[in-house]
This record gives sequence, C-alpha cells and structure tokens, in this order.
Amino acid sequence: MRGLARFASGRAKAQADFRLYFTNLPTHVAMSTLTRRHFLESAALVGAGSTLFPDILGATAPRGDEITLEHIRHAEVLAGLSFTDEERELMLASLERARDGYVALREVPLPNHVVPSLVFDPTIGGERAPETAAPGPITWRPAPPIPRPTTDNDLAFASVAELSALVKARIVRSVELTRLSMERLRRLDSTLHHVVTITEERAMRQAHVADDELDAGVWRGPLHGIPWGTKDLVSVAGYPTTWGAAPYRDQVIAEDADVVQRLDEAGAVLVAKLSLGALAMGDVWFGGKTRNPWNPDEGSSGSSAGPGAAVASGCVPFAIGSETLGSIVSPSTRNGVTGFRPTFGRVSRAGAMTLAWSMDKLGPMCRSADDCALVFASIHGASPADPTSRSTPFAWPAERPVTDLRVGVVREEDYRNRDADEAMLAVLERMGVRLAEVALPDMDTGPMLQMLRAEASAAFDDLVRSGRVTELVRQDAGAWPTTFRAARFIPAVEYINGARARTLLMAAMRNVFEEVDVIVVPTFGAGQLAITNLTGHPSVTLPNAFRPVPDAARPAYRNPDSITVIGDLYADERVLAVAAAMQAGTDFHRRRPPVQ
Repeated sequence: MRGLARFASGRAKAQADFRLYFTNLPTHVAMSTLTRRHFLESAALVGAGSTLFPDILGATAPRGDEITLEHIRHAEVLAGLSFTDEERELMLASLERARDGYVALREVPLPNHVVPSLVFDPTIGGERAPETAAPGPITWRPAPPIPRPTTDNDLAFASVAELSALVKARIVRSVELTRLSMERLRRLDSTLHHVVTITEERAMRQAHVADDELDAGVWRGPLHGIPWGTKDLVSVAGYPTTWGAAPYRDQVIAEDADVVQRLDEAGAVLVAKLSLGALAMGDVWFGGKTRNPWNPDEGSSGSSAGPGAAVASGCVPFAIGSETLGSIVSPSTRNGVTGFRPTFGRVSRAGAMTLAWSMDKLGPMCRSADDCALVFASIHGASPADPTSRSTPFAWPAERPVTDLRVGVVREEDYRNRDADEAMLAVLERMGVRLAEVALPDMDTGPMLQMLRAEASAAFDDLVRSGRVTELVRQDAGAWPTTFRAARFIPAVEYINGARARTLLMAAMRNVFEEVDVIVVPTFGAGQLAITNLTGHPSVTLPNAFRPVPDAARPAYRNPDSITVIGDLYADERVLAVAAAMQAGTDFHRRRPPVQ
C-alpha cells in the first residue's frame, strides 16, 4: 500500500515500478497523465491474450481509487467475458477488496526460494509412488580398470565408469583429473562461452581429500574423485549463483544446494558453474551465447547450454542440468550428449532457482545412459527442504533385462530424423526386444502451459516490479520480460482449470503405461516434450545421428540429432536400461566433436 501511495504522490521509484506495465506505450504519453484507462487500452500491447481482470485493476491503483463499470468492461474484453451492468455493479465491492489484497500481498517479502503451499503430485493421474525409507546404495561395482589412456584428450573423454575404475585403482589421481578438467574449461571457453565460474579452490581441496581417502582405503562409490560441473542455477556456498541473468550476476547464496551436498558426499569434485540461458531460457546469457562444440557457428541450445557444451567437449565427465520444458532434452540433442530427466520429485530442487514449482526437474547430462544412472544413484531421494521430493527404490543395473520389458514405439510419418530413429529401433529388435506401436494422448497442452508462465511470473514478480527485468539481454516478444508481464493477466480460474485438465492428461498417460513399460519416441515428435514435462514422466535423450553441416566453416562440423525413451512414473531404471541397450549396440555416444 505504501509503495503505491508513493506513486500517487509522484515519487520517482513508484513511477519506475508503474512504468513496467507500460513499456510499449507511445513515448508522448507522460507518466503523470497515465490512468487505468490508458492501462486497459494498452494491455494488449504487452502480449496479454487473456487476463485476470481484478489483477488488471489491482495492479495499477492505490487503495481508495474508485473502480468503475467502464474499467470492468475493458477487462472483460481481455478476459473473453461479458457481463451486464447489473452484474458489474454487484462486483465492484469485491473487486475493490481484491485489489486491496494484492497491494497488501506485495508488502510480503517472497524471495525465489519460498515455495507455494500447493504441491504438484504426479501420482494424481492414478499411480502411487513406491515409497522406501531411504534411497539405498546401488549394487554397481567398478569394472577392472582400463589401461591408462595414452593422451590427455583420451582421458578427458573417458566415461564416468572408466574414470571411476582408474581412480579407484590409483592409476589416475583425482587431482590430475581435476586440473585437466579446469584447464580444458579455461582453454575452450573462448570458443564455447560455457563457463560462468571456475570453482578452483573448492575443487582442489575436494580432489586432495578424495586422493587421501583412497590412499587410506576409503572409497565413496563410483563418483569418488570424478570432476563435474553444474548449471549455474544451483547454489554453491562461497561462489556466485547468477542464474545466467545480469541482475543476479553478483548473487551469492550462503548454502549449498541439496544436489551439491549429495555429490559432495559421493566424493565428486565440483570444478565449474556452467552457463545457462538467462533465467533458464535458451542459450543467451549475460556472457554471450554458449556455443555448440559440434558446430560453434550455432548456439548450444538451452537452457542447460553450458552443461551440454562442457560434457560434449570433454571438459567434464558429467554435469547437472535442469528442465522445465525441454532444458535438458534440447541441449542434449544439440550437443550430442545423453541427458536424463528423472521422474518429477525424485531429485530435490532445494537450492536451485525456481522457474515453475510444478514442473522444474534436475538431472544429469553425461556421455552415456550408464553414466547418467551412476550420477542419479547419488542424487535422488527425498529432502525436507523440497516438499515435492520423494525417496523411491532405484536399482542399477536394472533388475529386469530389456528383453522382458514391453517397449512401445511412437512412429510418425515424415520428419528429419526418421531413418536414424528406425535404425535405433532395429538395434533393440536384434537384441530380441519386441516393439508395439502406441500413441500418446491427443490433448492440447497449450492451455495447461499457462501454468508454467503464471508460476514463472510469480517466481520473478519482484524482478519485474523493481524494473531490473530490463537488464536481461533478450527483450523481444518471446523473451522472459514480455512473458512475465503478460502472465500477470492469466486468470486464476483458468490457471486452476489448466491444472484440472493436466490431471486428465496424467490419467491418460497412466492408461498408456498400462500397456507398455517404456516408450521410444521421436525427441520432438508427438507432443511428447510438453506432455511428459506436464505429467512428470522420466526420459532419456541420446544421440543417434551426426549430419554434415552444409557450407560449414570446417568439414568436420556436424548437426547432432537424438532419440528419446520415456517411461512410467518412478520406473527410471527401465528408461535408462533401454537407452543403455541402444548405446551398447551403437557408438554415437562415444563420438567426439571437432572442438575439443
């Protein structure tokens, strides 16, 4: 209330806050002459296709200003509604009270890490999670160590499993791997722009501890002494956590995120915080555009751009990415790496930037599905700090062979990667896997995705109202600043009905998985990316094609492509097992990019 009252008295700060809602007004309209009518008439200019009209009215006026029937009429147009004058009269008092409530609510500090009291549960679709008291260790044991690679480049591209065997046998020391990783990150960053911060002091301390423990006979598991990087929306105490956005480039969060703590406990060595598109969109951040090591003429895709580029170029054996709507799948495809998006809630998000509480997931990006499984085994499980997180059993290697699984296939008639996808399916058939064609639910996910936009706008409400959203690099119609502003006009009723439609989608997916255990699908086909991110189902995206780039600066440049395996809720090991089986019969995951 006080902040809006200051606007009424003409103070500069309140004018700046208010100007956020009028970014696209003609410059000849003076701030001192702005009225609600100007706001209502210009709301469409900020990209609002629908509106919660009490919010329109409440966002612009201090308590005590009169809401009129004309204001309601304007709001009705944006909301796609129509009322009579009698009905409008009856609403006036309610709208005044609602507007006063919005003003009061904005006095409550709500930093990004504060979760809403409503918690998304993917099992509403019809399946309860298999609960267990604790995640428990996997049965994996390191294979006999391979001979030491003859070159540093070969060592840099060794898998997590291979590096684990080498480190455990003391053939390679963690300190050596850590220094090699940081050297490559620094050297390639001038081309790839994939590093935000090298965590050198922390990394060297951890590497020395890892070596000392192994010398003393203490082995923490397959990640002991292995370097890794994280997308820079995951907090690490003592280092900036920038979220890829200029307003937060100096932000330091005091606590390590849960995923960092769990990897510390596993003995892994954090070497870098890696780039992401600003606030988890795309591959453009305040340091520029992250590049793809297979074709640095183009971006790395996003928003887990830095993890994708760093793993693909041999800078780190694995990295932690995040996904809300494709941010692991897309950069894994573009960079030719293997990305695993676990079932919603299986990895705690505490300490990670929130974009959408009901859709955010953390997961590993590696060179293979087997490596993803080794990382996931160390990071999954419930945490008191994340009310959506759960502990459920995970076995690796998977308890059922892939030949015992019911594998569904979604086929589409004509798309770029069809031949490569069919070749991967043939790999499974040669192993004795029987495939059955299935179809994903034919539902319009667009209205449901209004939930993502509304949640993201709430998560960054203060950024918009403070005016600092204008510091983001991208300011176009499809960028976050416009989305955040437009999302203020999503009706609360439509948000809730979107959630109800989402329940129907979850139930429809439950029916699909009554028939099969996993589904192999074109990565960007059949609407699967939106469907599975809304329903919380797990997926593995793995490379299966590297096409020459026409007219490229170098003949070795390639355009990677991928295929995706999705699975039932909490059946993450089955998804990984099918992906690992396809990789056992191919070598796409072992190929190296020209930038390395």
